[in-house]
Amino acid sequence: MMQNVHLAPETDEDDLYSGYNDYNPTYDTEELENDTAFQQAVRTSHGRRPPSKTSLASSMGRPMTGAIQDGITRPMTAVRAAGFTKAALRGSAFDPLGQSRGPAPPLEAKNEDSPEEKIRQLEKKVNELVEESCIANSCGDLKLALEKAKDAGRKERVLVRQREQVTTPENINLDLTYSVLFNLASQYSANEMYAEALNTYQVIVKNKMFINAGRLKVNMGNIYLKQRNYSKAIKFYRMALDQIPSVHKEMRIKIMQNIGVTFIKTGRYSDAINSFEHIMSMAPNLKAGFNLILSYFAVGDRDKMKKAFQKLIAVPLEIDEDDKYISPSDDPHTNLVIEAIKNDHLRQMERERCVEVVKASQYVELANDLEINKAITYLRQKDFNQAVETLKMFEKKDSRVKSAAATNLSFLYYLENEFAQASSYADLAVNSDRYNPSALTNKGNTVFASGDYEKAAEFYKEALRNDSSCTEALYNIGLTYKRLNRLDEALDCFLKLHAILRNSAQVLYQIANVYELMEDPNQAIEWLMQLISIVPTDSRALSKLGELYDSEGDKSQAFQYYYESYRYFPSNIEVIEWLGAYYIDTQFCEKAIQYFERASLIQPTQVKWQLMVASCFRRSGNYQKALDTYKEIHRKFPENVECLRFLVRLCTDIGLKEVQEYATKLKRLEKMKEIREQRIKSGRDSSGGSRSRREGSAGSDSGQNCSASSKGERLSAKLRALPGTNEPYESSSNKEIDASYVDPLGPQIERPKTAAKKRIDEDDFADEELDDLLPE
Repeated sequence: MMQNVHLAPETDEDDLYSGYNDYNPTYDTEELENDTAFQQAVRTSHGRRPPSKTSLASSMGRPMTGAIQDGITRPMTAVRAAGFTKAALRGSAFDPLGQSRGPAPPLEAKNEDSPEEKIRQLEKKVNELVEESCIANSCGDLKLALEKAKDAGRKERVLVRQREQVTTPENINLDLTYSVLFNLASQYSANEMYAEALNTYQVIVKNKMFINAGRLKVNMGNIYLKQRNYSKAIKFYRMALDQIPSVHKEMRIKIMQNIGVTFIKTGRYSDAINSFEHIMSMAPNLKAGFNLILSYFAVGDRDKMKKAFQKLIAVPLEIDEDDKYISPSDDPHTNLVIEAIKNDHLRQMERERCVEVVKASQYVELANDLEINKAITYLRQKDFNQAVETLKMFEKKDSRVKSAAATNLSFLYYLENEFAQASSYADLAVNSDRYNPSALTNKGNTVFASGDYEKAAEFYKEALRNDSSCTEALYNIGLTYKRLNRLDEALDCFLKLHAILRNSAQVLYQIANVYELMEDPNQAIEWLMQLISIVPTDSRALSKLGELYDSEGDKSQAFQYYYESYRYFPSNIEVIEWLGAYYIDTQFCEKAIQYFERASLIQPTQVKWQLMVASCFRRSGNYQKALDTYKEIHRKFPENVECLRFLVRLCTDIGLKEVQEYATKLKRLEKMKEIREQRIKSGRDSSGGSRSRREGSAGSDSGQNCSASSKGERLSAKLRALPGTNEPYESSSNKEIDASYVDPLGPQIERPKTAAKKRIDEDDFADEELDDLLPE
């Protein structure tokens, strides 16, 4: 053993490299063959015995690895997940969540009589009262708002006492208490009960448990200001200002503004000037700048007034320059203010100086552009007189500017149906710039309005030669060809336009209309289907589809589109008439009643709709309702012969005593009708010569009426074909659907698009709001 013990050297010199070559011979595996003790241990039975079935416990009492204890073998590794054993796998199913134990026990029923539940319900009631108080205040019912606020305060105090009995004071809901008190103070102030409001605010401010309650001193200052107690108002404003941190810049500025206004009311203009100067240096605004000017005026400092005015006009308005003088709402007071400042001396000076500065610079053309844009601004404001006056100033300018102004003037006069003036300015625009496509388009429009379609087409063609992308000219030449019955050329124009404007509803309708005129209903239906995919709520397009399907004999599809048209626009008398006739034709007279009743509301002076309602009641077997309806018609139209005839017939069938009265009235009316017809006949005989001279023109008119009322005749013939039907039932004349896709209530004429100039370059004014397709 001593051979491995190393003694410290006796010399004082330290060897830095000593001990590096020393090592423990136990770790020398090369000498194991010569190690007698090791070889003896290997040869004995201790080194060859098999593992024992029973292992000894460790010194800590824990079973050794692989030991069997209570029938369960301890895992040979510690990596196996806890809770999973071989015994569990042998004897039971895999159930890691313990679901075999059965369902969880039911929840305990909530005890509504418990103190906690009562407190919760009372707190909910207090919140509801606060909300109702705020809603009543917003609706203008200040007394109700105050009553609700008082009730909320009473219940909140009861809630606090109950909480103190059940829980510790730390669990009291301070936010609820704060909101109740604050709402109560606000309602007191709204009802001008200023003393009560101040007392309530004092309760909040003095309670140190309320965080940031010091800000409410601003409200207290406002109350003192209303009471004209200016010294206290300033005191509370300053106290609030001291308690608001500097990060809340906007709130501090508002308080400073209140302080400045209070100083003005007390006549302390120097102190007010200090407040407003601080505001204008930190966050300038219009009110502070205006009050600063007034304060300088009060002290008589003109130089500082000028500087303050410069600061005021430097404050950004945060609105667009074009919309500065356009009213944002329908408020009459705001409109009066805008009307007053729209053309005041400051506004006039602003315009004059701006234009003069531009004219004196090298950008002279820009000044002309500004004037043109000024005229367009007048148009946006619907001030047509000012727009015309502005544009007329360009009549003596150079040719390019003159052409642009004259084009816009022609456009305006065309919209007002003053075609002579429109033609005059269109000539001026064309003579000033022959290559202006907008001027040529407007000239074509004036010629179109006079009925000279061939000449109008020439102007449109010239506009297209100058600018092939002028869609207005291309659309208008298509309308012109349609008027000239050159349908193939019109279709070609609209198809070209459709390639440029893929989703234009007007172009799609015109293509469908041309196909209809070419007697190709299938193509017309196909293009109308594309149209309603873009504007699915257009009632005129839907009714046109129903008309085309009706002409093809497809009643079910026609009914579908007519019904959709009626759903979107239930005042189209033609659609209502068709739907009523459809239900009569299909023997559903009771369903036709609602449509004829609506028609009678739209045209209350037309007796035929009310007669149709009575007829539907009679056909459906409701004779009493039919009789009442006929009596009501007779009361409104006592000279209607057809109504009396049906009254006599119904009273006879039912056996009423009134039949004699109605028969007498009928005979008297028929006799009066015969006398009237005889007088008319004798008058015609006396004027036979003049009538023969007018026969030719009357014949042409009758042909036009025949073609116009073809649809009405079909419907009338359909109704007269029904058994027992002799009512005077006439449909309204068939009118063309308009091309504007705005459902007009009256017939309109088809007019070409109008082009106008908004700038000196070739951009069309038609791109603005005023260039809608004029309705047909």
